[in-house]
Amino acid sequence: MTVTTEAPSIFSTRESQVRSYSEQWPAVFDTAQGSWITDEGGRRYLDFFAGAGALNYGHNNPVLKSALVDYIMRDGITHGLDMSTVAKREFLEIFEKNILTPRGLDYKVQFPGPTGTNTVEAALKLARKVTGRESIINFTNAFHGMTLGALSVTGNSMKRAGAGIPLVHATPMPFDNYFGGATDDFQWMERVLDDSGSGMNRPAAVIVETVQGEGGVNVARVEWLKALAELCSSRGILLIVDDVQMGCGRTGPFFSFEVAGITPDIVTLSKSIGGYGMPMALTLFKPELDVWGSGEHNGTFRGNNPAFVTSAAAIDHYWSDDSFEKATLAKGERIHDSFIDLSTRFDGVSARGRGMVQGLVFADSEKAGKVASLAYENGLLAETSGPSDEVVKLLPPLTISEEDLLHGLDILADATAVVCS
Repeated sequence: MTVTTEAPSIFSTRESQVRSYSEQWPAVFDTAQGSWITDEGGRRYLDFFAGAGALNYGHNNPVLKSALVDYIMRDGITHGLDMSTVAKREFLEIFEKNILTPRGLDYKVQFPGPTGTNTVEAALKLARKVTGRESIINFTNAFHGMTLGALSVTGNSMKRAGAGIPLVHATPMPFDNYFGGATDDFQWMERVLDDSGSGMNRPAAVIVETVQGEGGVNVARVEWLKALAELCSSRGILLIVDDVQMGCGRTGPFFSFEVAGITPDIVTLSKSIGGYGMPMALTLFKPELDVWGSGEHNGTFRGNNPAFVTSAAAIDHYWSDDSFEKATLAKGERIHDSFIDLSTRFDGVSARGRGMVQGLVFADSEKAGKVASLAYENGLLAETSGPSDEVVKLLPPLTISEEDLLHGLDILADATAVVCS
């Protein structure tokens, strides 16, 4: 008898084992459109992952694709470092007109390297330069990136361990509801900041996510964010809001901090700011903080002009009024209602989220992984997050149709029923 086995793939023989998403979703994907992604065998999967939040406008959005193709076909600048280009000018004009001015925000725009961790590094570096201080306050279960500065203000122990060296000059504080309401929100933080005997140096900045995505969809209350902003302002500490994953409409408004009515000193954006999944990042800051020397912070790929084109097209198309925000909030309510229903039907299941980042939380963390795995088998991509991967986190494209949204929620509900019954 002859036994045949499938030859090892080039992925397993040549690609590093550091890969992760291909391990949980072993299909070989080929094409994608809207909220759907198709593997090389023709099987379609509904995408409730959306590039970890980099595809808020869906895969190959036709509005953005048309702008990008036209730009490429006319030999528009692709690589421009920080040179002035037509594409950059048009992006800045549309960003000012549709995003900054309507919100009364007067931010300077810096183009760091093209990723989320790049903009966080720029923000930390600028805060230290402006204040002359070294320390940064971060929060429990935070995630800010994988380079050393960003890792130093990240909570996940596995990711931090990958640095291989001590991660210093950062002090974690409890995020909203970390103690389940048993302790006043800023009791410890205020005490150590104001006590000359605490041994804590006055920090340059506080960095915070309004909703911790990788940390488990932990949502900061509006009251908590307001109090944090006031605490920073009264003590001369810069407030950095990391909006890499939660910005660009993920929670409803373009910026996730808008709901709290605060104005951070520095804001970091990446992921969906490029519109089409193109690498792009922004570091926004108040004009008086623009103390950089020429070239003091730079990067070869900080001027991704095709991303300027798709970003400008996305902002012009979706953010000229508040209709997109309202539609996002309505879809978020639909997801939340579905999760509340599952929470009432099954013990040990709860829900949390804001807008179209929603988490289904399992007291038994193993069940979350089983639900996500079963959902994949049934044609739905959804990841887990949280310190024990106890949360099934949904990040569907904001442009998803009602029909596709309900279809995905049905798949997830069926998977939950199988695992929890």
